[in-house]
Amino acid sequence: MSLTSTVTDSARIVTVNANRIDAAIAIQFKEDMRSETEGGPDRVILDLSSVNFIDSSGLGAIVAAMKQMGQGRNLDLAGLTPTVDKVFRLTRMDTVFNLFPSLDDAKAANTE
Repeated sequence: MSLTSTVTDSARIVTVNANRIDAAIAIQFKEDMRSETEGGPDRVILDLSSVNFIDSSGLGAIVAAMKQMGQGRNLDLAGLTPTVDKVFRLTRMDTVFNLFPSLDDAKAANTE
């Protein structure tokens, strides 16, 4: 699992550099997200534009990453491919996370 991150004026952007978030990498994903999101801005944007597949373990790992960030911090999701977007909507996770069609849309949004 490879994550990279950058910090803008108002958010940390964490990019997933993998085409899957599934049971095989879910635990590593949670650990990597913890490392990437410790401290820093209260808003984190998770760029999922490279992810073409996510299973229930991957979904759970993203929810766990949001919870481990703590109160007062937001995890927004950007660049969901159609397959990944469908999983989030079918599981009603679109009511838990702010979903943005692209990273640029997420960066332009003021979610405060």
